[in-house]
Amino acid sequence: MVVFSLSLFVPPLRRADFLSSIGPLLGPTRVGPGCKCRGGSGRLRGVPAHRRGAVLSAGGDVDARIGAQVRGPISKKLAKTVVTALAVLLVGGCATSARQLMPTPTLYQFPGGQPVFDRIDQSRQTPDLDLLFITDRAPPTPSDFEAHAKDTGPLLYGQGRARHIAFGSAEVSITPALDWNTLREQSQLAERTRDVNLELSQVRQLGVFPEEPYRIYREDDGRVVRDRAELARHFDAKAELEREVERRLEQAPKKEVLLYVHGFNETFATAAFTAAELCHFLGREQVCAFFTWPASSTGNFLTSYTTTTESADYAVAHLKKTIRILANSPSVERLQLLAHSRGTALTLRAVQELALESIAAGKEPRDQYKIDNLVLLSPDIDVDIAGQQITSFLSDPELMTVWPEGRLPRVLQGRLTIYASPEDRALLVSRILFRSRNRVGQLRPEDIPDKAQRYFEAVGHIDVITYEGKRSDLFGHSYFITNPQVSSDLIQLIRYGKQLGKPGRELIKTSRVTWEFPVDGDPAR
Repeated sequence: MVVFSLSLFVPPLRRADFLSSIGPLLGPTRVGPGCKCRGGSGRLRGVPAHRRGAVLSAGGDVDARIGAQVRGPISKKLAKTVVTALAVLLVGGCATSARQLMPTPTLYQFPGGQPVFDRIDQSRQTPDLDLLFITDRAPPTPSDFEAHAKDTGPLLYGQGRARHIAFGSAEVSITPALDWNTLREQSQLAERTRDVNLELSQVRQLGVFPEEPYRIYREDDGRVVRDRAELARHFDAKAELEREVERRLEQAPKKEVLLYVHGFNETFATAAFTAAELCHFLGREQVCAFFTWPASSTGNFLTSYTTTTESADYAVAHLKKTIRILANSPSVERLQLLAHSRGTALTLRAVQELALESIAAGKEPRDQYKIDNLVLLSPDIDVDIAGQQITSFLSDPELMTVWPEGRLPRVLQGRLTIYASPEDRALLVSRILFRSRNRVGQLRPEDIPDKAQRYFEAVGHIDVITYEGKRSDLFGHSYFITNPQVSSDLIQLIRYGKQLGKPGRELIKTSRVTWEFPVDGDPAR
């Protein structure tokens, strides 16, 4: 019998380590993780060329100046000072009216790269992308409009919490205008010869669910029942969403839905941009959708982050409802769930609660919800909480009173894949604020004890992948789109279903469920 504990016994963070960690953030550029400012091939955008190297390598200089002088645990004053400095960097925004397309993933790069588009019908060979969105963001407030003043795109949703779910179409345009053949060529170049930018051009709301809580009333005999008119409006909205999914599936080469869930410091537009570029490099084969929740992206950082954390909790029920409806759409064969940063906590909890509902009813979660891959990117979640959410049903036998004896349920059709990087500077803030021993998104292979590795191996279909190379964005938090090696591996998993260790995913296996990217040189295509 294996006794499992996810306690990682990470030593307390010390001043020298702490200051070294935030050193690269002390450059002159102010960007937010939601902006993911970058150049055409992964370079920093908004940083003068002669300063880019200095910004990315400042950590060593800080070590040299301060590391030998400062020892001992972090004081509250020091932590407060540095968190405030980080806040200026993280919340300082850049316009969301346009963003450069992510660098070309390694597997597509010329010469010798695989074609990005090989299953696109001629009728769908248009540069712009039409995404399905589902949201519980409220309409914009005056302060939202003020923050949006420099943007040119539409603003239908702000940072507030709506008491309903809305859904619709978000069109992301390629600018400047390119024909299909030029876009296809530029999408396979490691160094592009033309600008390829993303811009949110049109947002159309197609439907909305009733305000919550749904109406109820008490009958004369004392029974409390639902309002039938309210219930009818719910099912009308659900049917409309299912029809929209079916319409998109009819045109898609794959009968599956890709659902992206963003993290902290993201606007509706930045979430759409990330969903669009993932969709683009996944070959535009699925119905591409994003769930956008009321993450805060302006204001005082500490207040903003706290609000975002609670807004993620608020959005759990809405994401659950979204996954249920998508999975129950008649022609959907699979769901691919990708979540980033604080959105991983929201997504993992939603999937856990859906699984518990299914198990309690004696149904197989993987069949009911059709989730193929669940991918957690730079997870901003405490390791103990993540471990409990992944395994909780295994330690609750009373939950499975109607489940066939001797067999455990499967939640996913495919795999749970976690991408982590010890160089992720954005997670340092949440580590301090939550007094978290460690965040899942910063895990190294050696951080996971052998007992935990054995347990996850027995559960099966779980991979933890660590990237320890150079940062390809300022905070090292968006490497799944800014680093061609990492994005290539993600595409091999989602688009081609390749297993780790096989051609195309030749990563280094470090233990039973842990893998690492090669630090030097490109992985084989």
